[in-house]
Amino acid sequence: MSASTILAIVVWGSLVFAALDQGWGRSSIAENGELSGFELAAREIAEQDNQGNVSFILIESGAPVAGFHLSKGEKVNAQSVFQVASLGKWVTAWGVMALVEDGQVDLDAPVSDYLTRWQLPTSEFDASGVTVRRLLSHTAGLTDGLGYNGFTTKQERQTIEASLTQSADASPGKVGRTILGTEPGSGFAYSGGGYSILQLLVEEVSGKPFSTYMQDRVFAPLDMERTSFDHDEAIVFGLAENFGTGGTTEPFGWYTALAATSLFTTSEDLAKFVAAQAPDAANPVLSQDTLALIRTPHASEMGADIWGLGTMLYAPNNSGDFIIGHDGSNEPAINTSARLDPSTGDGIVILSTGNPMLATRLAGEWVFWKTGNVDTLTFASRLPTALLVFVGGAFLILVVAGLAIWRRARAASRHKRTY
Repeated sequence: MSASTILAIVVWGSLVFAALDQGWGRSSIAENGELSGFELAAREIAEQDNQGNVSFILIESGAPVAGFHLSKGEKVNAQSVFQVASLGKWVTAWGVMALVEDGQVDLDAPVSDYLTRWQLPTSEFDASGVTVRRLLSHTAGLTDGLGYNGFTTKQERQTIEASLTQSADASPGKVGRTILGTEPGSGFAYSGGGYSILQLLVEEVSGKPFSTYMQDRVFAPLDMERTSFDHDEAIVFGLAENFGTGGTTEPFGWYTALAATSLFTTSEDLAKFVAAQAPDAANPVLSQDTLALIRTPHASEMGADIWGLGTMLYAPNNSGDFIIGHDGSNEPAINTSARLDPSTGDGIVILSTGNPMLATRLAGEWVFWKTGNVDTLTFASRLPTALLVFVGGAFLILVVAGLAIWRRARAASRHKRTY
């Protein structure tokens, strides 16, 4: 292969990656600044793709200003209670950071200093490097990859200690053991087990059950009246139907790993949580300094900052900060998303069941509409297509280069015969 061919493939790959990363050739679903236009376009997408329930709220300058609610079954509204899967990690981080603000937890102390009921199993790596900061940012070196599927009944649930040792509801393909498999601080590796450790930390330090502490320290001060990590309490609130991709319904799962995957909330309550992070909001839980620390980059991939302390960094907000938030996804087809521009207080909340990517897609469209920048999860979802485009283009370059070589060889052969 010639140097020029290699260069052409490299240039082509760079163009494909840049087009994906920068959104070249992509159009927003609405004109910038047209709130009603975005709401209408998002609703059209949701009505076309919804296979269950959708509860959607737009936030401007720290206040809900628009929204819609769709259902294939019983009607839902802004007060309907959904299980929001991993989106609860963002909320859990607030509970942990409240302990930090209260002087009860040091972000950079070994988490083992606070635990008496369970400890990480011995490994070749030093567990003292597993700090609260690294657990929050998925940089602690844990290699569980959890992923929890939940249990069918309340009685099946494990204790948190047993689940950390060997999760009985680990997602398919996951070993289910929360172990230290790489050097703490050496890189990013998403860990549900890490948030289960934080759940245990909260219980040990506060002296309260995790759900009780979160109610007292986070939900009550924010007036999130229909939000809980307690499944029984959520049932009393009244749960929205949980739809799978085939349109069937089934109960929400029961979880030991509450902090990682079993927050129950409404779009209205989650909008309060998002709005409390607006620039001039009176936040009764965390200080502005702590909120700024939460969205400070702590982990990166492919050269891009992607994670703070409990929150994803989805894209630059064009004001020296990031669009932040979290997504959640659990079987059969729970998909939830929340985004916030902390410089303006603008945000979006989408809770859905029945379509495994609808909420994430709409949230990514909101990020592009607001900033012109590609959302991290949108980038990830479109990467396989971009790779196919790259492979197809590279193959074409090789074919053209091969034809050029063949033609030169044929011309040289004719020249020799003529001579």
